[in-house]
Amino acid sequence: MPLSILFNVMKILGIETSCDETAAAIVEDGFNLISNVVATSMDEHAKYGGIVPEIAARSHIESIIPVIDQCLYESKLDWGDLDGIAVTYGAGLGGSLLVGVETAKALSISKNLPLYPINHVEGHVYANFIMKSDVENIKPADNQPEFPMLALIVSGGHSQIVIFRNHFDYTLLGQTGDDAVGEAFDKVAKLLGLPYPGGPNIEIAAKDGDPDKYKLPKAKLDGKYDFSFSGLKTAVLRLAQAEVDKSYDFPSFELSALLSATQKADIAASFLKTSIETLVDKMVIAEKEFSPKTIVVAGGVAANQELRKQLRNRLHAKLQYPDIKLCTDNGAMIATLGCYKAMLNTTPVNPYKLQINPNLSM
Repeated sequence: MPLSILFNVMKILGIETSCDETAAAIVEDGFNLISNVVATSMDEHAKYGGIVPEIAARSHIESIIPVIDQCLYESKLDWGDLDGIAVTYGAGLGGSLLVGVETAKALSISKNLPLYPINHVEGHVYANFIMKSDVENIKPADNQPEFPMLALIVSGGHSQIVIFRNHFDYTLLGQTGDDAVGEAFDKVAKLLGLPYPGGPNIEIAAKDGDPDKYKLPKAKLDGKYDFSFSGLKTAVLRLAQAEVDKSYDFPSFELSALLSATQKADIAASFLKTSIETLVDKMVIAEKEFSPKTIVVAGGVAANQELRKQLRNRLHAKLQYPDIKLCTDNGAMIATLGCYKAMLNTTPVNPYKLQINPNLSM
């Protein structure tokens, strides 16, 4: 049941600048998306095969005020209609976070609005709580998740399993000790000569491949819910070198020119299957242990169709994903979590004291 039934109407502006998207959104009562604006510098980073922090920060500086202005314009609201500001203060790139946080602090002070600091990773989960949308081409969920809620958070920077007993009452069960799954996708894609970002392009290449062509390893770790993708990434490198009859010291950036289209497709399909199985294997164990009412998937990799298929085939609880457009970084997830902080009487931060935390953990 949306908390708006119990509380007065609450409208929160969310600001997100943790990586390469400059985003702002306004959410009402933790479930109604009123406006959502995202400016990305992805094209600038693509030629380098990954995010360049300095480029990202410069793009945020250029985009942040126009994005917020456009968000307000599309919402048909004024500053006086808002009840607070929520902003990502970690985890993320230091320069990127700084632009969003300093902007939010200035707006909080000048507009006399309470300020709520948001953990970016936790924010991803709250994209699943949006049930109504005034934004074109964003289809919200039919119902909000129920607690206890098991969350799989997967992106270029994070791979985590979290059990939520209620809002803000959660336990991090496990996470990656090295590469996040999204980062592994990017690196394998680069090895195969596929464009950045790696996730969607690995999926495209894998459609023409045999997922059972190559047997790739899954890391065995002491932590029941922990992940490691570094070994899998190295196994793909060694496989590609062997396929073109090259030694282990052969440069990875020269492999794609020697691999055939069939070899690339088979390697992509085998990597995709193994990496997703690594995630889903842990979720199967977690579901048995915690018996959640809802399982939510969040983060950029939540858009992966192989992940959705394997979860659907192997889990039993109700599965929930955000709209595809809300899987990657966005202001809507930040504003939604900000709404719950405001509605549940979390004390706002002093805007003069808020600092970024690039290494923030859940």
